[in-house]
Amino acid sequence: MPVIELSYSRLQKLIGKVSKKQISDSLPFLGLDIESEDRDLVRIEYSPNRPDYSTDYGIALGLQGLLGIKTGSVKLTIKKSKNYAITVKPTVSKIRPFVTGIIAKNGKIDDKTIKQLMTMQEDLHFGIGRKRKKSSIGIHDLDKISFPLTYTAVDKNHKFIPLNSEKELTISKILSNTETGKDYGHLLGQSSKVPIIIDSNDNTVSFPPIINAGITTVTTKTKNLFVEVTGINKADAEDMLSVVATILQSAGFILENIQISGAKNSSPKLEEKKLSVDSSLINQTLGLELSTPKIISSLKKSRLNAISQGKKIVCTIPAYRFDIFGPMDLVEEVALGYGIQNFEPTVSPSQTIGQTNPVSLHLKSLNQTMIGLGFLEALNSSLSSKRVLYEMTNRDSKNIISVLDSKSQEHTILRDSILPGLIENLSRNIHESYPQKMFETGNIFNLEKPISEKINLAVISAHKDANFTEIKSILQTLLKIGFRIEIQTKTVTNPSFKDGHCANIIFNGNVVGIIGEIDSAIIENYKIRVPVVGFEISLSESILKSL
Repeated sequence: MPVIELSYSRLQKLIGKVSKKQISDSLPFLGLDIESEDRDLVRIEYSPNRPDYSTDYGIALGLQGLLGIKTGSVKLTIKKSKNYAITVKPTVSKIRPFVTGIIAKNGKIDDKTIKQLMTMQEDLHFGIGRKRKKSSIGIHDLDKISFPLTYTAVDKNHKFIPLNSEKELTISKILSNTETGKDYGHLLGQSSKVPIIIDSNDNTVSFPPIINAGITTVTTKTKNLFVEVTGINKADAEDMLSVVATILQSAGFILENIQISGAKNSSPKLEEKKLSVDSSLINQTLGLELSTPKIISSLKKSRLNAISQGKKIVCTIPAYRFDIFGPMDLVEEVALGYGIQNFEPTVSPSQTIGQTNPVSLHLKSLNQTMIGLGFLEALNSSLSSKRVLYEMTNRDSKNIISVLDSKSQEHTILRDSILPGLIENLSRNIHESYPQKMFETGNIFNLEKPISEKINLAVISAHKDANFTEIKSILQTLLKIGFRIEIQTKTVTNPSFKDGHCANIIFNGNVVGIIGEIDSAIIENYKIRVPVVGFEISLSESILKSL
């Protein structure tokens, strides 16, 4: 979790008539954890979902609402201007296609403000920007720039003086010799050209997402700012911009818009959105009996606007609160505005004593039996890759289930089978001695409406004498002798198994799994040196009850 260091005296000036104790007491009820205090300084841990809390200006806005000093939504006031424009060239479309920005004028910047702006910038890079991959931000001294600007692509021989440097460097040298170039150069891929923002005098302003030009460095003498955000997704770039715009307005800057055009780009709108919630959902979830006016008041203390429309409460959400997606998020905002300290704990009316889920008991018994048979338990993630699940094992990928915004670039697929993961485990242990015997019980997912989630058991054995007879005897020993479950097998063909050495597993007339010798082509794909056999069975409700 990110941490920010703040000054109590500075917060007092920003918030208004409030004591240090009131601030200290209120911070936890804003969802902020106090890590340490040292006289006037306090270190606070905040959620990455609230990047506006990366500066004291954002925290002051939240505390003003919570303490009832200023309530309701923070509305951005952006003056229309024809003096500032950015033209986007098609050459950036396949590299980093989107750019947005805003002008902030007539502000006062001291060392603490610069430090907090830089902290906010890096926290935005790490959170929303996904380490600058999705979006990145540059903050510049406006008075050092000549508009209009051009966002274009240049080759790596292009030269300029980068931030914190005194000499001119080529793009190639920046990527290979500077710290930020080494850290983030890979985001530009293998393209021979890179994105650049240049002004009307052909001076380089920024080389996103790597580094700003030294000429636009922000200092305590800076009064006017130019903020640019580039990215691979327009919405993410504007989300990032909305946070910076809100903070700069709170810091006393006057905002002006920038005209952006070309290559599917347009000027940012930074519009509020509306979301409705039923008061009954709020009261039922929180265990309260709040009136509609009280709910609206609580929402306003969370710096949102709200009005009553029939049985619904319609909430107006500022652009920088992109962490609010649905009604349950508004329930949380009501709880914060009402005051966590005002909730009264009550004893649950239920007298039921907690106990282990019967399914967990059945699975534990099953696992212990497999361990007794000499198998090692594996634990793989439910998120796998297309390569492991389908390409390496010759399986059909037509019912693939991909997840959005996975933090892993490779593991983006919800598994529909456990066996491929176990084969992958074998491939990572080819230098170990044989036999290698593993099993895993876990969840698999099927593409249905809605997506279904089931529990499967997969077993695998690898050694020079592994064959169908061995793995079938393991299956029968596990179910028949261990749990008195009768199953049958019926020969079938499957692209993951050797022809003539594969069968469906049948229980009560239904196909519940597959068993056989893994196809030699798959074994070669993984460079495994010995035959491999295995089975995978669905632990349906009827089987689990029989265990």
